[in-house]
Amino acid sequence: MECLRVLELYSGIGGMHYALKESGIPGQVVAAIDINTTANQIYRHNFPDTPLWNKTIEGIALDDFNKLSFDMILMSPPCQPFTRIGLQGDISDPRTKSFLYVLDLLPRLHRLPRFILLENVKGFESSAARELLVKTLTGCGYRFQEFMVSPTSVGIPNSRLRYFLIAKMSTSFSTQLPDVFPHLAEADSSEQPTVLSPTCPGSCQSEEEVREGQVLYKLETAADAQRKRSQNQDLSIRQIQDFLEPQKEEDLEQHLLPPRTLLRYALLLDIVQPTCRRSVCFTKGYGRYVEGTGSVLQGCTETQMESVFTGLDQVSEEEKVQQLLKLKLRYFTPREVANLMGFPQSFMFPEGVSTLQQYRALGNSLNVVVVSRLLQLLVS
Repeated sequence: MECLRVLELYSGIGGMHYALKESGIPGQVVAAIDINTTANQIYRHNFPDTPLWNKTIEGIALDDFNKLSFDMILMSPPCQPFTRIGLQGDISDPRTKSFLYVLDLLPRLHRLPRFILLENVKGFESSAARELLVKTLTGCGYRFQEFMVSPTSVGIPNSRLRYFLIAKMSTSFSTQLPDVFPHLAEADSSEQPTVLSPTCPGSCQSEEEVREGQVLYKLETAADAQRKRSQNQDLSIRQIQDFLEPQKEEDLEQHLLPPRTLLRYALLLDIVQPTCRRSVCFTKGYGRYVEGTGSVLQGCTETQMESVFTGLDQVSEEEKVQQLLKLKLRYFTPREVANLMGFPQSFMFPEGVSTLQQYRALGNSLNVVVVSRLLQLLVS
């Protein structure tokens, strides 16, 4: 097909741009737009030839958009108004202002783009913003499909369930889901987005399930342990070790969890080993906060985790730390997080961007492989 002119809104560190390249679809990003200075620094480092507009979207005039004459819009609007742990202000949240401007602007473009892809968090599917999006697309004559997809659907051992919508100026979508997601089971639902998950029973259960039942150790219940065993037995998902950096032990020491963190948060950590086929979603708080921000890696696999945690509450703080240090628990490096999020090896951080800034930028991004598969479905 001919080379598509692509507009990348909320461009961040370039996850959508990399997904476009990964998809194999001939396309040129004619403009990337974002106001985050650190994200823009990273984007410019990796895509120096792409026009990058450091502007608010609502501050760009209709004529300026018309001059770009784009065929496709890729966008990941701010997710804070829709997150489960946020205030869920939806369209009343000021951070949706730019997205509402896009929806107002779309019907007034002199030429409607042929393709649109949108990504957001779980929760967007039941929002007023989504209702307005669907109403706008329908009014413009688009056909669209909605999905809830996690990277486990493409064999990546990381849970990051996200809402996606793909829309096109066409009568139908010709490519079937198994063609781009060969390991998936498709749920039949006419009212809600299609939920795509691995076909192995038990592996599609959410990491955010309510804990219940008898606690074994490390504040885990029998249900927690069974869910993790099921996930680790899903052979359609690769092992964590495939995504790790080949580094010397001394280089990884800077990523070890400090004793004070182990002492305070040990029972709340989601601990994985290199042979595991699962990890929880990495958020922008990874490396700075512990609870619910992402998994940590057990560096010393010879030590049995259960032997460390059993009876841990019955020893002194000093003994507790010594026990926990045996596991050599560490954070995943930013490069390893990028690997689990599907970024290619060519993706790099420029000098001067701190480790915490790297984690924050990645936590605000998306999974490149998942988006590339959806782009293939969209442009089929």
